[in-house]
Amino acid sequence: MKAGVSTSCLYPKLLEESLYDLTLNGITSVEVFVNSHSELRKSFAYGIADTLKRFEADCLSVHPFTVEMEHMMFFSEYERRLEDILEYYKLYFQFMNIVGAKIFVFHGGKGSPTFSRELFCERYHKLYELGRQFGVTVAVENVARCLSGSSAFIRDISAILGDDCAFVLDTKQALRARENPFSFLEAIGKKIAHVHISDSGELGDCLPIGKGRFQVKKFLARVNELNPDCGIILELYRNSFRGISDLVLSFNVLSKIIESL
Repeated sequence: MKAGVSTSCLYPKLLEESLYDLTLNGITSVEVFVNSHSELRKSFAYGIADTLKRFEADCLSVHPFTVEMEHMMFFSEYERRLEDILEYYKLYFQFMNIVGAKIFVFHGGKGSPTFSRELFCERYHKLYELGRQFGVTVAVENVARCLSGSSAFIRDISAILGDDCAFVLDTKQALRARENPFSFLEAIGKKIAHVHISDSGELGDCLPIGKGRFQVKKFLARVNELNPDCGIILELYRNSFRGISDLVLSFNVLSKIIESL
């Protein structure tokens, strides 16, 4: 496993500036959050790749800015939308090939608990297969406001899709969906591909590592048993930490925990 930090932690700082600040301060692995269409240009992607190379850092994953459109584009009855969004997501996968990322974060659809599992799986599988053509794994993230926020939903689609699926577990999103992150991890099982981690406790559910009561080492030990190739990405919202020193400290703590496993 590798510890890393998401560029989204420093939002709304520009992506390239966020990446520079993180890597300059010794962060050796990152998740890149693409924030705008122009950042998908090949010239921009090569600039990101140059920064990573300069600081000997890895990009483990990419998070798209289009997640709020995914329900409309992937899961409506208007077929042209699906065709168009699949074509558009090729830009992300091309970006990932340039910067060396392997995991693509997918929120998926919203809707009622009775939303068709079969339809979700059919549409997600098209994107999953498209990603595979680029050497990319498209992984569904549990997001409290989405269908994927439910561990029962994750179990259902995992059973339908078999080996053709992967998942990102976000610990704070599990808590916001009133789910236990440990239980959610067991629902995902060996199909866990990536983790968004933060501490949690009386002060909130999105805290720097060490500022809460979450059993981080126990959790990472179980992740390591299920998939030792996972990226463990610190993802904090900007109002939950003081400055980049908090990110560096959390990254260092995560790295030491991983080394001890």
